[in-house]
Order: sequence, then C-alpha cells, then structure tokens
Amino acid sequence: MAIDLRPLKQFLALAESLHFNRASLICHVSPSTLSRNIKQLEDQLGVTLFERNNRSVSLTPKGKRFQAYAREALSQWDIIHHELVAGAGELHGSLSMYCSVTASYSFLYEILSQFRPKYPGIEIKLHTGDPEPAIQRVLTEQEDLAITARPDNLPAGLAFQQIAVSPLRFIAPVESRLAETLNAKSLLVDDFEGIPMILQEQGIARQRLDAWFQANGRHPQIYAQVAGNEAIVSMVSLGFGVGVVPEIVLNNSPLAGKVQVLTVSPELKPYQVGLCVLEKKLKNPLIAAFWQQLSE
Repeated sequence: MAIDLRPLKQFLALAESLHFNRASLICHVSPSTLSRNIKQLEDQLGVTLFERNNRSVSLTPKGKRFQAYAREALSQWDIIHHELVAGAGELHGSLSMYCSVTASYSFLYEILSQFRPKYPGIEIKLHTGDPEPAIQRVLTEQEDLAITARPDNLPAGLAFQQIAVSPLRFIAPVESRLAETLNAKSLLVDDFEGIPMILQEQGIARQRLDAWFQANGRHPQIYAQVAGNEAIVSMVSLGFGVGVVPEIVLNNSPLAGKVQVLTVSPELKPYQVGLCVLEKKLKNPLIAAFWQQLSE
C-alpha cells in the first residue's frame, strides 16, 4: 500500500513560506495544483487552515495546530521507515541542514568530506542565512540539523555537540579618525564613550555585548543595527563605527585587511560553535549517523 505524504509536505511548505509561488517551487508543482491540494486537505479536515487574499497568506489557529501535527507525523514516518529498512543495507534518504555561509565553508566542508564517502545514499539539503534563526528552525522542525553558536541557556529537548570555539572580537576601521581614538594597548568600557557602534539587531553576540556594557554601568552609542556578522565587518571597514564579530567571521572575510582587532578588557565570552538537533530526532538512523560521524 502506497502512503502519500505529499499533502503534508505541501501543507508544511506553504505554512513555512506563506507564499504559494515559493511553496510550489519547493514542492515541484504549479501554484494552481498546490492551491487545489490545500483546498482538498481543508475539505477532508473540515476546517480552514489558511487565511488567504490577493496580498497575503497566513495560518489560522487550527492551521498552526495542524502544522505541529504534520511536522511530528513526518518526523515519526522518517524514523519508522528508516528503522524498518536499516537492516537492508545502505542508508538512503535526505537531511536538511541550516547554517551561515561562513559556517558552511569553515566547518561543513570537512564534515561532509568524511561523511559522504561513508554514506553516499544520504542527501544533504543545505540552507544558508543569518545565524540568528538557526536554533528556532531546528526547534520548529523546519530543519533536521543546524550549525550555530550555543546559547547560554540551551532550550529543553535540544542536543548540542561542540565543533569549535571562536572568540568575539571588537573591530575598528584601519583608516579612520576612530583608529586614533582607539589606539590604546588595552581598552576598557569607558574608552567606548561616544564611539559609534555597529551591532547585530539580536543574537548571542548582541546579548553578551549589552551585558558587558550594563555590567560596567554604560550604554553603547548605536550607529546602526544590522542582520548578519558579514554586514558588521563591511560597515566597520567603511569607517562607520566599531563592531563585534566572531573571530571565525573575521578570518574568512575578504575585508579583514581593512579592519583592526582591538584589545579590550574584560573580553567577551567566546562562541561555542557546534551542531544542534532535537534529541528525539536522534532516533532517526540518518540523523544518528551524521551525529555519530561528528563525534568521531
């Protein structure tokens, strides 16, 4: 008996993108086919899953409940399917992974160069973007795995395996009047009084920098807030202010020669970079194989 999982997969694609054209591309169907299939699913359930008009698509409260069910159902299907065929030989299937572009070429190349020869039947679907939503994407099961920095408080049910440690560095432009102001051997929080700062809108680095200023009774003078560490390096190199980025980002930046690392005391707590996954998903043989490969 064939089990058709396409309705659940199509529903999740639309629930996560909230855009019929993008979801139809992901599912390899036309927008009209996707719309018809979603309507059939709603008719079968007897509820409205999406509110849609000419401009937007949004999940209804019942749609959000069904989204949780669909994710869990597909996750359980993957687990039982791979358990049943595990004895048949080579593992086959796909894993979805999320990380920043920097993490993809800093860590993923080495990991996959060892994993692929051992498990050629496992496909890795890689999505890259700003590191901030990485953990949330795993918690909501949009991704199986993510490479990201470990938060100070790891969410319940999330497993984390460290890959590397990356210090957080204060950086300033090489050619700017700021360089003269900050040309000290060791800078304290008071030395940043009146210095324009270019900061992440949110995330671990921003939290640690805010705590660093607050612990010393100071507040940063914010010039700009951006998404992504690469944008911070770019704006600092142009002389707009001082930023804070993980050392790994700076080492891989084409603009590294246009910024200088400042010596600041006390130093910010470094990043612990690693792989995260929902603990329950470690029962999936494909995910367990990737996790074990990293341990080795």
